Amino acid sequence: MPGQNIHVVPADDRWAVWTEGGLGRETFDTQQAAIAAGTERAKQKKVEVLIHGRDGQIRERNSFGNDPRDVKG
Repeated sequence: MPGQNIHVVPADDRWAVWTEGGLGRETFDTQQAAIAAGTERAKQKKVEVLIHGRDGQIRERNSFGNDPRDVKG
């Protein structure tokens, strides 16, 4: 399904990567490993990766697909 963004979220003492609307998630020992995996998935699916902090708030987001904004540079 198009437009299903990828999230990197805290999962107890690990980090998880999940896709919006998806049923499962993959966990990693470190946030760095989860970000790498989530970024790769987002590039493949041409969607956005949203990186959450330990508090659950989005701290960073990167778009790899059709960015609706008209931003130069």
